[in-house]
Amino acid sequence: MTITGSDEGRLLRTLPVAGGRVPVLQRAGHQVHPAHRLGELVPGRPPGITGNQWSTASREGYDLVVCAGEGGRIRAAVEIRPAAPGGSPAQRVERMKATVATAAGLPVLRVESPTLRAADHARRLVEYVLDARDYAAATAADPEGPTPVGFREILGRLPDGRTGYVNDLGALARAAAVEAYVSRRLVDPIVRGLHVRWAGGPAEGWSWVEVRPGRCLVERVTVREHGFSCGIDPAWLAEDLAAVAIGERLRELDDAEPQLVARDALRADILALQARRDELVDGFAFDHLCAD
Repeated sequence: MTITGSDEGRLLRTLPVAGGRVPVLQRAGHQVHPAHRLGELVPGRPPGITGNQWSTASREGYDLVVCAGEGGRIRAAVEIRPAAPGGSPAQRVERMKATVATAAGLPVLRVESPTLRAADHARRLVEYVLDARDYAAATAADPEGPTPVGFREILGRLPDGRTGYVNDLGALARAAAVEAYVSRRLVDPIVRGLHVRWAGGPAEGWSWVEVRPGRCLVERVTVREHGFSCGIDPAWLAEDLAAVAIGERLRELDDAEPQLVARDALRADILALQARRDELVDGFAFDHLCAD
């Protein structure tokens, strides 16, 4: 099995291995491989990692693995998971997994959501991120020229015929909300949201839509980049993914009683976030949501 070192001398395998699984996707000069365990990506226990950490983490998996199209060098391991409850055994395992990945120099893109599932969303997420990275590389800003249009800000024709942001992952969910409003399943057709990035921490995005007077569907998504860049603002990506999750919830409105959040409780949560603006990169840009 081939092993290569990073610039810092840390070791990762290249993919695919002889006789291994074939890529599930080729895009923007990359090959995307199906699920692998951490122990399949890292050849052995990295320095500074205990035997218990390695034994536990090496059995944990990632949903997709992004590699360079030539040479098979790993660019990122991707996972979509619900966040583990604080203090739980699952959270301890997640921390060991993250510690080992960092020690091995394994780049990781992690999305935490109670609603999004890897089987349904991981491939589209990877396609989107690879396109965003490719666009960012091709439109690097000239210090003496105008700032290029960002990937997320490109305007074009949407599936419903309107003009809008063609790289908004939540566009279909927003259109579904309008349809649900027309059919009287929502009291407000607008999917609202916010996004923040914690200093030294992850990005977080919220989306919500009012289903009944004063009662909302709410989704929150966390995006963690470890040694990997999404090509766009990860906080904005988190908000768009939260909108995607709202779209998933809208599909189930007629099947079961939805779990709704009181609008006053949501506002209290937003106010609590606003109060922590000093802990956020670039502060809090959603004061208008806190108005009475």
